[in-house]
Amino acid sequence: MTALNRVPSLMARAGTASALTIAAVGGSIVVPGVASDAAAATLATKALKIAASKEGAPYRWGATGPRRFDCSGLTLYSFKKAGKKLPRTAAQQYNRTRHISARHRQAGDLVFFHSGSYVYHVGIYAGKGRIWHAPKTGDVVKLQKIWTKSVWYGRVR
Repeated sequence: MTALNRVPSLMARAGTASALTIAAVGGSIVVPGVASDAAAATLATKALKIAASKEGAPYRWGATGPRRFDCSGLTLYSFKKAGKKLPRTAAQQYNRTRHISARHRQAGDLVFFHSGSYVYHVGIYAGKGRIWHAPKTGDVVKLQKIWTKSVWYGRVR
């Protein structure tokens, strides 16, 4: 009996071909319903570029683009244009993402600002501690440094 025969989970994922055979020929095991890291990175990169292209667009509460945005409207618009539908509010978006630590954040991840368990703002992580976001009434979409440690990160899948 080989090691693979004693580990049913590998055989279940790989089907009749062994995991070693797949690895040897450069293949990958696909798990239905789970986006690959590469696909998520491409989606996030597209959304980040779309958000950056809206630099200077005025803030308007409840607006979802294409010329005016509130915070979650900007993230909704950016990911929709990149090919992924998100819910409307920052809190709903937080609940729809895969939560990740600050150490594992990447450009294109969502940054959720919170007070206790209340999520009140969202932006798209641009790297180097900065986000693209629509800040508040009287302001515009811009790149800004994260100003607090009260943030959570989420990856759109």
